[in-house]
Amino acid sequence: MQLLTRRTAGDLQELRSSETILDTLEKTLTSAQQNPQELSDRSLQELRWSVSQCRPLRVLLTRVRADVAQLDSVRDELQGISVSLSLLQERFTLQHYQQLQQRISILQQHLHSCSSHLGCGQLISISAPLTVRSSGSRFGSWMMETSIESSDNRVWVMDGYLKGRRVLEYPSLQDFASGQNYIVHHLPHAWAGTGHVVFNGSLYYSKHQSSVLVRYGLASGSVLQQRELPDAGFNNTFPYSWGGASDIDLMVDGSGLWAVHSSAGRGGTLLLSRLHPLSLQVLRSWDTGFPKRSAGEAFLICGTLYITDSHLPGAKVAFRFHTHTHTYQYTDIAFHNQYSHISMLDYNPRTRALYTWNNGQQVLYQLTLMHYIHTHTPLTHTHTNDTHA
Repeated sequence: MQLLTRRTAGDLQELRSSETILDTLEKTLTSAQQNPQELSDRSLQELRWSVSQCRPLRVLLTRVRADVAQLDSVRDELQGISVSLSLLQERFTLQHYQQLQQRISILQQHLHSCSSHLGCGQLISISAPLTVRSSGSRFGSWMMETSIESSDNRVWVMDGYLKGRRVLEYPSLQDFASGQNYIVHHLPHAWAGTGHVVFNGSLYYSKHQSSVLVRYGLASGSVLQQRELPDAGFNNTFPYSWGGASDIDLMVDGSGLWAVHSSAGRGGTLLLSRLHPLSLQVLRSWDTGFPKRSAGEAFLICGTLYITDSHLPGAKVAFRFHTHTHTYQYTDIAFHNQYSHISMLDYNPRTRALYTWNNGQQVLYQLTLMHYIHTHTPLTHTHTNDTHA
């Protein structure tokens, strides 16, 4: 069809160019017919020239006839396709659709079964940044549902780190990227810091000028629970290196809800506490030994806490603490701090990506994790590199 369109446009141009020649020829022939005695050698030569200029029209006419035949062939093919689609529509019944849905469900179950054989991955590299949007102030937090079983694709945004109460909710990542179709939640208590998280339909955040944790129901629009985090510093007593009332940082991995914090009784070292998601009670705590004020940010993957050495350019993931073995290692995993000031860094176990708020830019990072395949025979452990988006 594109070829025919181009050829038709060229033929039309030739016809328009020939139109003047045909008009002149018609006038000459009419004049010769009315006054044959006035014909001279010069006028006859002009008549012959005009006739010769019309000869290419034969070629043009032949090409147009060929194009018409080709269009008839295309029309017949389209009619055949239409008939085939009608037959397919008649034969593809609701039963066929349900069978396809069942096959999809079975494939998803197989995928979940295969995933269960993967142990917790160990971070080995972080991708280049992907900027989703530029919005809000220099500091803030943005997040998606972290429950692995959830299919909720909404995005929540909390701009600023102090005294804020407005939470913007977008239906999808695409809506957030375009800045459209959002609704606003008004929290009953102002928040502190940027270490908020959404888990199982609830927003968890730290209450302004206190060590109180709040669980807010996004569906009900009300506070479902609040509890003080024992001995936790607040109001920039033990923040991350960038400040911003980041004393308490809530996060989720595949096993549940956690809090990063510190206390005077621990000398300001970074503590990691496992929380009950409903009561907010501390179930267990680990002292990582890393000074909280020296940490740029932190994120949790499969019970392993990763700590950056700065929030500025040149930052690296410099330390990791394993809750399963109570051990730590110094690391040297670089990531590109494109906009020079990170005020929020959090891993989402459902989307398997790092979410950051970087100087007013909302940014994603892909991670490469080293997985160990658990088999029935302990001596046959293998490992694979797995890149998650």
